[in-house]
Amino acid sequence: MTPAVSQSVSGTIPAGSKPRVLFLVTEDWIFCLHRLSLAKAVRDSGYDVVVATHVTGQMHAEKIVAEGLRLIPIGMSRGGMNPFADIAATSELVGVYRRERPVIVHHVALKPVLYGSWAARITGTRVVVNAFSGLGYLFTATGWKTRLVREFFCFLLRHAFAVTGATAVFENGDDYETLRSKGVVTAARSIVIRGAGVNEDKFFATPEPPGDPVVLLAGRMLWDKGIGEFTEAAKIVRSRNIAARFVLVGRRDPSNPSSIPEEQLREWQAEGLVEWWGERNDMPEVMRQAHIFALPSYREGLPTAVVEAEACGRPVVATDVPGCREVVRDGETGFLVPVRNPQALAEALIKLIEDPGLRRRMGECGRKMVLESFTERHVFSQVLELYRTMLARKAAGAGRN
Repeated sequence: MTPAVSQSVSGTIPAGSKPRVLFLVTEDWIFCLHRLSLAKAVRDSGYDVVVATHVTGQMHAEKIVAEGLRLIPIGMSRGGMNPFADIAATSELVGVYRRERPVIVHHVALKPVLYGSWAARITGTRVVVNAFSGLGYLFTATGWKTRLVREFFCFLLRHAFAVTGATAVFENGDDYETLRSKGVVTAARSIVIRGAGVNEDKFFATPEPPGDPVVLLAGRMLWDKGIGEFTEAAKIVRSRNIAARFVLVGRRDPSNPSSIPEEQLREWQAEGLVEWWGERNDMPEVMRQAHIFALPSYREGLPTAVVEAEACGRPVVATDVPGCREVVRDGETGFLVPVRNPQALAEALIKLIEDPGLRRRMGECGRKMVLESFTERHVFSQVLELYRTMLARKAAGAGRN
C-alpha cells in the first residue's frame, strides 16, 4: 500500500477562529529558503504562525519577523548526534510547546521530526505534521558507523511516531518506502507532497544569454550533491576542446559531514575547471544566466533548484536517484544519468552543450511540467488541506470521547 499523492485543493479555515501553527526548522536560513513562503500562505489563510528555529544571523531573523511571523530562537543544532545535546533540545522544545500550545506543529527535516515528535508526545500535542525534506547524509553514507546510527535513528523515530494524529509528509515515494520498510511510518498516516513549490512569476523563462554555454549547479557545497562528479565532468568536456563554463553557486555547510573544504573549491577554481560564485540571493537571475542545469546528487527529497531551473526554461541533467527522478523526465525535460558516474554526466551535458535546439525543446517541456504540477500554488493548497483534514479528524475523535 502506498501513501496518497496530494492533489491541489483549497484549505482555508473558518472566519473568526485563529488556531496556532508552530513550524520547527533547524536553522533560520533554511526556513527562509524553503518554508517562508509556505508560512506566509498559512498566515494568510487565517492561522497564527510561530517559527521555532536556531537563529544564525540577524538578516534571516529580521526577514521572518518582517513577514508578521513570531520568531522563537532555540538552541537546537543541525549537526551531529550527542545524547546530552539531544536531551537538552527535546527539553527546550517541551517548554516551547507548553507555553505556545499550538494546535498544529509542523516539523521539517530529520532532527525536528525526531525531537519535535518527542516533545509533542510529552505535551499531548495531537496534530503533528512530520515533513521529511529528504533523508540526507544519514541515508546516503555507507560506512558501518553510519549504518549503526541510521538503525538507531529509525528505532527512535518509530517510538516518536507514536504521537496520536502524526502524519508523515514525503517529497518523493522512495523516501516513504525506505521508512515504511523500517517500520517507521504507515501508508494510512503518510502523504506525498512534492517539494516546496516554485513561484512561476519570479522564475520565468527567458531566451538564453549570449556566449559559451553555462552549466550551472546550485546547492550547498557538499560531496553528496555530486560536486566532485560535476568537476570531473568539466575536465572531460574541457579535454575535448568543447567551449563551456561550469559554475557552482551555493554556500558551504561545515556542519554537514559531506561538506567540501573551501580550499578544494578554491583549487578547482584556480585550475579553471569551475567558477564558484558563492551564496547568491538572486536565484532567478542566476538561473537565467545559465544554459543548462546539472545536479548529479546522490539522493534528494525533491530538489527545489531543479524545479526553479525548469521554471526558467532550462534543461536539466540529474542523477537517476530518489528526488531527482521525480522532477526530471528523461529525454523530455532533460537527462537522467547513473549516480557517481562523471563520464555519463559529461556525455549528457555535451549533447545539450552542442545542440541549442534540444536545449530549447527540453526547456519548454520543463516549464510546462512545472506549471502543471510544481508551483507554490499546488503545494500550499495541499498543505492547507492536510491541516484541515487533520483538525477535522481530531475534532471527530474528541466528539466520540
